[in-house]
Amino acid sequence: MEMSGDVVLVEDNHKTEESQPEEEEEVPPQLLKGKKLSWQKLRRFDSLDIESSSVRGHHGHDSKTVAWTVILHLAFQSIGIVYGDIGTSPLYVFASTFPNGIKHNDDILGVLSIIFYTLTLIPLVKYVFIVLRANDNGDGGTFALYSLVCRYAKVGLIPSQQAEDQEVSNFQLELPNNRLKRASWLKSKLENSQFAKFFLLFATMLGTSMVIGDGVLTPCISVLSAVGGIKEATSAMSDDMIAWISVAILVLLFSAQRFGTDKVGYTFAPIICIWFAFIGGIGIFNFFKFDTTVIKALNPQYIFDYFKRNKKEAWISLGGTVLSITGTEALFADVGHFTVKSIQISMCSVIYPALILAYAGQAAFLRKHNDLIGDPFFQSIPHTLYWPVFVIAVMAAIIASQAMISGSFSIIQQSLSLGCFPRVKIVHTSAKYEGQVYIPEINYLLMLACVGVTLGFRSTARIGNAYGIAVVFVMTLTSSFLVLIMIMIWKTHILLIISYVLVFGTIELIYLSSVLYKFDQGGYLPLAFAAILMTIMYVWNDVHRRKYYYELDHKISPDKLKELVTSTNLSQMPGLAIFYSELVQGIPPIFKHYVSNVPALHSVLVFASIKSLPIGKVPADERFLFCRVEPYELNLFRCVVRYGYTDVRNEQEPFENLLIERLKGFIADGEFWLSQNDLNKDDDSGEYLDEGRVDGENNEHKDVKQVDEEKQQEAIDQEIEAVNQAWCAGVVHLIGENEVVAGKGASVARRIIIDYAYNFLKRNLRQSEKVFDIPHKRMLKVGMTYEL
Repeated sequence: MEMSGDVVLVEDNHKTEESQPEEEEEVPPQLLKGKKLSWQKLRRFDSLDIESSSVRGHHGHDSKTVAWTVILHLAFQSIGIVYGDIGTSPLYVFASTFPNGIKHNDDILGVLSIIFYTLTLIPLVKYVFIVLRANDNGDGGTFALYSLVCRYAKVGLIPSQQAEDQEVSNFQLELPNNRLKRASWLKSKLENSQFAKFFLLFATMLGTSMVIGDGVLTPCISVLSAVGGIKEATSAMSDDMIAWISVAILVLLFSAQRFGTDKVGYTFAPIICIWFAFIGGIGIFNFFKFDTTVIKALNPQYIFDYFKRNKKEAWISLGGTVLSITGTEALFADVGHFTVKSIQISMCSVIYPALILAYAGQAAFLRKHNDLIGDPFFQSIPHTLYWPVFVIAVMAAIIASQAMISGSFSIIQQSLSLGCFPRVKIVHTSAKYEGQVYIPEINYLLMLACVGVTLGFRSTARIGNAYGIAVVFVMTLTSSFLVLIMIMIWKTHILLIISYVLVFGTIELIYLSSVLYKFDQGGYLPLAFAAILMTIMYVWNDVHRRKYYYELDHKISPDKLKELVTSTNLSQMPGLAIFYSELVQGIPPIFKHYVSNVPALHSVLVFASIKSLPIGKVPADERFLFCRVEPYELNLFRCVVRYGYTDVRNEQEPFENLLIERLKGFIADGEFWLSQNDLNKDDDSGEYLDEGRVDGENNEHKDVKQVDEEKQQEAIDQEIEAVNQAWCAGVVHLIGENEVVAGKGASVARRIIIDYAYNFLKRNLRQSEKVFDIPHKRMLKVGMTYEL
């Protein structure tokens, strides 16, 4: 591999007034004497390889610390955000289950029994009481499960893991020690198998793609079903008119996303509450009016009788009954917007009872009106309630889309931080509740996809076939990850794990086999969406990994760095420079390229390495870790800037100011071994008395001459003053603008991925300076070509 390129200067105005910090933001050096900020004593490692250790506390929604008033507010909000999808399923489940009509009256009891036990076992038992426990410090979704596995076993494909990561709070998993042998065996197998690592990442990408696919299909089927109910009132409404009305509604819905989950939730929650009151109340009415004997469906014998009578047709009809649990994954994907406790409260007290009553009422109606299976929901409504229910149904269908749209935003935010998705803008929409985000680019792409599917299919039956595949695929992947977590992290008893696999695995595999049968009847759609999204994610992640390995292989050694910065050809200019990269283990090769083209160094230089940890959040006051880089007299520092996968970068925090203040705090504490090392030099001999560090906890010195405290404080004050002067002279942000090309001898496939696919994505997406909101006038781009 070879390096080539040039340095691109972008208006370096580092001495202008704009680049100077405001006076009220400066911290005088005298105020920093003895001041200790939050950081941890570090072990004695190579200064280029020191990494972070202590992040205390989680500032998300922790049900143990959140007040009950907040939990109840969030439970109310969650009704409007999470349950719109599963709540509108009664619009089309029975019609989708009996596309060829009802052949035997007891078939209705069989299907109702299937729906009852499916709703009870999957959303209620599996998700509300088991899967939600696998949240990652309050965050849910496929990537949260993957992050839990990555924290416990070294299955990440980028070698940025550090020993100190294990000491980060919220990183360690407090686990029982029993059943350790089985967990250790599985952990070892995963860590030593490259195939297993790739497969886990592949499964994560597939789950992410399917959730986003749900975000496309949910609005289409929900809105089309609700608007189609107008046919009961007038026969003049054609399918084309219904489709175009649905498109107009969808465009309005996606346009409202920019106002944020917080506002949307409080707007939608009352409407969805009314919707559940309607479907539950009408269900009770129909139950007593038409046939109270449908309560016999609680007996699972009717399921066996249904399959015995209908055989293959019964198996195919499962593709319709599975639509009763559409949107279930939103319970987990959206938990980061709320809390586990709030989701459990809203599901158990409102959603589950209303859905059971709604399906029981429709079944009772159909027992007396087998011929009205085409649209049993609207035909079972009392005539006096038709128009109020129709209006609420349309509104609920609009809101149903919100569940998977919000889930799509959350899961894409998570995948971004793990290098599995191209850079997009993340907007934090609520200052009160964390985790509520909006992604403009994804929002508009989802809208275009929804419009295309609605106009292309114009049929809830075909969309339902596609929908079922997306729903069951995500559930199956979630179960697979959960089994890994049960074995390795929870260390669950083997009998409980086997029971889980037998019960839920069997149910989901039966459903999966049924929905795949309708692949050619629209079922290909979510797989096509997944293929497109996974291609994008794979291309981005593959080149991202190759770039990291390239920088790791070509990082600048300590000796080479000393040689570069002490060269007589280099001049020093006033100011503070921040050099950005993702390389955690050392100085990136692009710095050598910069020095060879611009033979000048600023008076203070900080190499900032941006690192994502597999945890949800890293508090801003504990985000930065510093170490010195030799030669110390040139004021060279390395900084690791750590983010969790739900952190919104630079949204409400001055990144530049925070970094400099933490740097001065690092210098102000004189107990770091690197600071002491300079002061441990014998004034007479000029030799170091001890090459080791001072013990950070008890401050003991073994065979070391006592350091003069005044001399130490004087040195600290001088360093802080040097940083303040450099800050006032101007801050310059050095961004590596790396171009990547396939190296000589690369295969055709690799050339296509690197030279065309990746570079196309990079040209059309956000650049690094926009992610960190770096002022254009104080930015200097360093161009370089990597041959991968």
